[in-house]
Amino acid sequence: MSQRAFNFNAGPAAIPLVVLERAQQEFVDFRNSGMSIMEMSHRGAIYESVHNETESLLQKLLNIPAGYKVLFLQGGASTQFAMIPMNLLGAGQVASYVLTGSWADKAYKEAKLIGETHIAASSEADKFMRIPSLNEIEVPDNAAYLHVTSNETIEGTQFQEYPSTGHVPLIADLSSDILCRPLDVSKFGMIYAGAQKNLGPSGVTVVIAREDLISSSPKTIPTMLRYDTHFKNNSLYNTPPSFAIYMVNQVLKWIDEQGGLTAVEKNNREKANLIYNTIDHSNGFYLGCAQPESRSIMNLTFRLQSEELEKKFIKESEQAGFVGLKGHRSVGGLRASAYNAVPYESCKALADFMAEFQRQNG
Repeated sequence: MSQRAFNFNAGPAAIPLVVLERAQQEFVDFRNSGMSIMEMSHRGAIYESVHNETESLLQKLLNIPAGYKVLFLQGGASTQFAMIPMNLLGAGQVASYVLTGSWADKAYKEAKLIGETHIAASSEADKFMRIPSLNEIEVPDNAAYLHVTSNETIEGTQFQEYPSTGHVPLIADLSSDILCRPLDVSKFGMIYAGAQKNLGPSGVTVVIAREDLISSSPKTIPTMLRYDTHFKNNSLYNTPPSFAIYMVNQVLKWIDEQGGLTAVEKNNREKANLIYNTIDHSNGFYLGCAQPESRSIMNLTFRLQSEELEKKFIKESEQAGFVGLKGHRSVGGLRASAYNAVPYESCKALADFMAEFQRQNG
């Protein structure tokens, strides 16, 4: 095998090499069935055991309390943007949102198509380069829920702690930072995440929700967009994305083997510090985008002093084997997405490359 790329893609993103190798070994003949898991019935005992084990692994790693259900859905987090207000926003209520960047704004705009909305806090005045403080967040009494985007992939910001919302359910999009650190699931009414950053390949969306929120949906919603459809059928109402769920299963086992979320967080912070320290000690050659107290440990955004220099950085980094360092087209700049599966060695290589690039161009 040729050398693996230094993969800093924002999503679809890096998957642990050992997971890919295990999947490769089982790809043609899964558990001596004579079939790939992609070929077998989702109603069969072999697939169902993988399906249920994946739910159990999530329950273990996140210490999910009783009264919560794990769902494996399709359509990405973007479909959840609409499903949440369709299922949970009742008459006389408002859907309340904290606006922290591009993805929070997309979720908010979808909710506006469904019913009444409310902005609980916003950092737009600061170009979304910070997360609003908890005391800035104002939730109305008639809120059906408060929605937050835990980690903004494009801007590179992340909630360091979450608001307490009392009787109002807290809902969080964790697409880009689920399983990057321990999480108190009991604080939330629902969390959801597209798989393609920290859970596995694209194709499956994980929803973890309080059963009382998803056990009964309005009868006016199309069947596939009702949470209770999937709740009552163990996410097997229709054909699930079986191979993607199998891959999530393998990634969860890998996380468990690393020592669980406490160990994963330690590694993630060490990786992020390598790059942030390079930025902060560059005497202004590199400029961090997010305000320091709001920095993400998953998506590290920075700029150089000119777009011309940024283009040179991207070109030379690609020649050196780095992938995915160009910032999102909507904001430009540079971004290193250091998800769980990105090895420490890749971040060390990037920090070394940044130091050498500064030496040659500073």
